[in-house]
Amino acid sequence: MMAQQKESSSGVEWRIRVGDGSPETLVPQATLASRVWHGLKHKIAKLVLKVWMFLEKAWKLAVDDPRKVIHGLKVGIAITFVSLFYYMRPLYDGVGGNAMWAVMTVVVVFENTVGATLYKCLNRVFGTSLAGLLAIGVHWVASQSGENLEPLIVGVSVFLLASAATFSRFIPTIKARFDYGAMIFILTFSLVTVSGYRMDKLFDMAHQRLSTIVIGTALCILVTTLICPIWAGKELYVLINKNMDKLANSLDGCVSQYFDHSDEKSDSEDKALLGYKCVLNSKATEETMANFARWEPAHGRFNFRHPWKQYLKIGASMRSCAYCIEALNGYINSENQAPEFIKKHLSNTCLRAGSNSSSVIKELAKTIKTMKKSPIIDLLVGEMNSAVQDLQNEFKFLSCLSNSNSPPLEEAATPENKKTEKPQKTTIATIPLMDIISAVTFASLLIEIASRIEAIVEAVEELGHLAKFEAVKVSKKNQPNQKDEHTIKTSQLV
Repeated sequence: MMAQQKESSSGVEWRIRVGDGSPETLVPQATLASRVWHGLKHKIAKLVLKVWMFLEKAWKLAVDDPRKVIHGLKVGIAITFVSLFYYMRPLYDGVGGNAMWAVMTVVVVFENTVGATLYKCLNRVFGTSLAGLLAIGVHWVASQSGENLEPLIVGVSVFLLASAATFSRFIPTIKARFDYGAMIFILTFSLVTVSGYRMDKLFDMAHQRLSTIVIGTALCILVTTLICPIWAGKELYVLINKNMDKLANSLDGCVSQYFDHSDEKSDSEDKALLGYKCVLNSKATEETMANFARWEPAHGRFNFRHPWKQYLKIGASMRSCAYCIEALNGYINSENQAPEFIKKHLSNTCLRAGSNSSSVIKELAKTIKTMKKSPIIDLLVGEMNSAVQDLQNEFKFLSCLSNSNSPPLEEAATPENKKTEKPQKTTIATIPLMDIISAVTFASLLIEIASRIEAIVEAVEELGHLAKFEAVKVSKKNQPNQKDEHTIKTSQLV
């Protein structure tokens, strides 16, 4: 057997000759250390890539909403200040070893909005105070009953009050406003009552814990209110405005794309078309914000006892309208499409009804945004109802087309030929009912949407009455004539 060595630029190759005389190259096997090193480098590179992607997402989140970064800084400030009770001897001696309760209170109750922080702070203080007083009372009664009855009285009191407080959390009114307080009540009462059985100075312990909790909650309220406050009421107000604009854009997009023959759609058009989904998915957010807004004091343009519940009614009315828009969207890509000449026949009337309906929604959004009563809302609603009436007249015409026994019709019977001087009798071919049912259903949904928009109008008008929206004064010189304005808007649509 003969070995042959060959020098190359990449290293040394060893070749041997096997029994049949053919050469074979020997590949040196990698050592264990090199394999471990390569595997370790691969894992490190993968870890660095994941960390980098996480930092990119965090940076994008901070850029999109800087208030989240500010909230983190506010929490850090509050915890730093409350930690002084441990760092400074006079403060530590004042509250004793219970200073950690102040730190825990800041961590637990500090929320993103002022309303949520106030909700948790007040519930924590009230729940702790009530539970502490009851625990001290139960401890006094149990201590006066003797050593044999004391554990029995303590155990029965914990069982009864904990069970009653837990059941109260299922009551809708309690759950909406005092759920956190009921939970704190159960926790505090159990801790104070059970620990008091082996502790002599129960009153001092309860007093120190309550003091630290009051200090922590007061610091949270000051920081969240004075440093870049985020009001839950304003967040609800902005959310309703945005949802109204998205609802109007979705309605315009659905109607226009149903009668549009082009298949190309931009990303912005698709995003506007699906804006109604934000309205459908915002119920839980609206209810949470409205609940927190009730705890907030007067701020900005929102006075004391602002009618936050009315925003929930407006949101419910918008969701009712959004369900119809979702049904409209289903007909855009439906397999059962109406013939093109029927779509062309209904296009002008449907586009006018959709445009007028969306104009009403946009005007309502403007009314809420400016907190001023709209002087033209009645005119816009009238135009919407007029377009709906014309759409209903089209139904009569289409029903005649689907009736095989119908006599010859006059051209003047159609809305497009109302202006002809001499109507002529023409024979119109009969159309199967299944060919027009898709278009008729689409138009029927537009009529239903218009009726549901009127419910939104009533809810917004009630909000303006309760919140005392400012009435806009329009001078007679600048006030447009209703007939002229109707003519202008009709010409713009055409």
